Amino acid sequence: MEEKQIYGYIRVSSRDQNEARQVAALSACEIPKKNLFMDKRSGKNFDRPAYKALMKKLQPGDLLIVMSIDRLGRNYEEILRQWRIITKEIHADIRVLDMPLLDTSVHRDLTGTLISDIVLQLLSYVAQNERENIRRRQREGIEAAKSRGVQFGRRPMEVTEEFDKQMEMWSQGQISARGAARNLGISHQTFLRRVKNKPAYTECMAERCGKDSKKEKAGS
Repeated sequence: MEEKQIYGYIRVSSRDQNEARQVAALSACEIPKKNLFMDKRSGKNFDRPAYKALMKKLQPGDLLIVMSIDRLGRNYEEILRQWRIITKEIHADIRVLDMPLLDTSVHRDLTGTLISDIVLQLLSYVAQNERENIRRRQREGIEAAKSRGVQFGRRPMEVTEEFDKQMEMWSQGQISARGAARNLGISHQTFLRRVKNKPAYTECMAERCGKDSKKEKAGS
């Protein structure tokens, strides 16, 4: 009979987050290094190569250890689905380190299973609710900042005397739009877009913008 394996899974939300805390906690469980899987991916994206590889290796009777329940999924439904796949379809066990009640390798009787199910659903709900609260607070913060006049996104290019000079030369046919853009250190498309936003934009300029845009497409 094949020996039962112990696996560990670590996920951090981005490449900038530090996984040291999860690594330290799982290392204390004496998990073989080859059985430790880690993803640095967003829970929203959920394209997790290491997790998929882990699921292919997990066998009945094996034990999967995670630091916290939200490492399994991106939301309430996903966490419950992954838990069901691991425990009901694969017939492996799960141990959640920061919640000892969630350990199917210990609580195998009917009461233990019932308690685990209740705690699991409660924690999954709390985890998703907290994420939604964070997003709500972010939205409220952005709206409050906008109401104070704070602008988000790329700052508009300052229209200087040099821009006006280059635009005048371009409008008189002394220089191409690409040449004007190069002199200003901006892209050809940005130059034409800024010209169109100028109050002095005329039908003649519109005709020139159209011709230069067609040249740009033809050359691409």
